[in-house]
Amino acid sequence: MIKACIFDLDGTLLDTIPTISYYCNLTLNEFGFESINPEEYKYLAGNGAKVLIERMIDRVGADKEEYFDKMFKFYNKAYDRDVSFNTKPYNGIPELLGELKTMNITTCVLSNKPDFAACEVIKRFLGNLIDITHGGRDGVALKPSTEGIDEILAEIGVSADECLYIGDTSVDMQTGKNAGMYTIGVLWGFRKRDELEEHGADVIISHPSEIAKIAKER
Repeated sequence: MIKACIFDLDGTLLDTIPTISYYCNLTLNEFGFESINPEEYKYLAGNGAKVLIERMIDRVGADKEEYFDKMFKFYNKAYDRDVSFNTKPYNGIPELLGELKTMNITTCVLSNKPDFAACEVIKRFLGNLIDITHGGRDGVALKPSTEGIDEILAEIGVSADECLYIGDTSVDMQTGKNAGMYTIGVLWGFRKRDELEEHGADVIISHPSEIAKIAKER
């Protein structure tokens, strides 16, 4: 019986590519570099802000040693002023979360996004539809480590086989499999089917409503 669902955030619950691309390109432009196509950020994002900026610098051919600290500082300062700029929930997500609530399923978020930002955007866009939100925090390894998942499971008193893990990238599939969970890959996010299949998704879906059906059947 499924008692909880743990969701990735970016690319799974919320469409944040317009947000990420805006602040990254603002940073590039500040230091004299041309913008990157927003679609490319679907492959640059996913492993936390530091890796995002490293990949962005590599993409434009800049010297990492010269630019990383300056760009990372500028990006964080700009992003932190309005973490929800240009962000929105994917179609069907609020309805799904509402249905899970009626099924008495605990809804949780585990993100590599900084903790304060993850909590802020969930509060603004999904409010009380999410029970627990954990982002990246000092002392807790980012996904695909299971440290964050283990912490959530202990907090809600649920075992891995009573929980679904839902995400849109290889990092998410690795996280769910590492935790021993039934892992759902979603196609409306940042990556494509082949990546989800390659990294062990138990099932791949194209609409949020399918998650409630899976939860009922398991």
